Amino acid sequence: MQPAAWADLPARQRTTYGVDMSDDLEMGPIDYLVIQFPREDMRGEGLPLLVGLVERGIIRILDLTFVTKDHDGSVTVLDLADENADGRLELGIFQGASSGLIGQDEITEAASVLEPGTSAGILVYENTWAAPFASALRRNGAQIVASGRIPVTDLLEALETASSGS
Repeated sequence: MQPAAWADLPARQRTTYGVDMSDDLEMGPIDYLVIQFPREDMRGEGLPLLVGLVERGIIRILDLTFVTKDHDGSVTVLDLADENADGRLELGIFQGASSGLIGQDEITEAASVLEPGTSAGILVYENTWAAPFASALRRNGAQIVASGRIPVTDLLEALETASSGS
């Protein structure tokens, strides 16, 4: 998934937490996650940890959207407030965490990988911890030519295989 809005981001005036995104900023790498979870059991236990990452300056949330995918395949964008007003999931703290990077095209693409009857958070964030390093590289003409993620289960399996072969 590569949000369509990313292509023309430098030309736009974007404000995220009071920062004009069109300025020549010292920015870290930008990542996204689509996190699926059971719809019936939305407790939000990870949300305080996400807030902690922001408060410690490790990441900056550029955009955050929550969606549900019904059993018939229809997708609904959730309001960033207390779902069902029952106190189970408080999303209000994330109101305003929107830069417009996650549009309908990105929601549709993210929803295509969700199982029916689930919910998901779609998160676009800056790795602020890496901003000074990334900016120094850019100033010196360097560019990232590849990046990726290794699933923890794959890493553990590879380490187990390596240690059993030694």
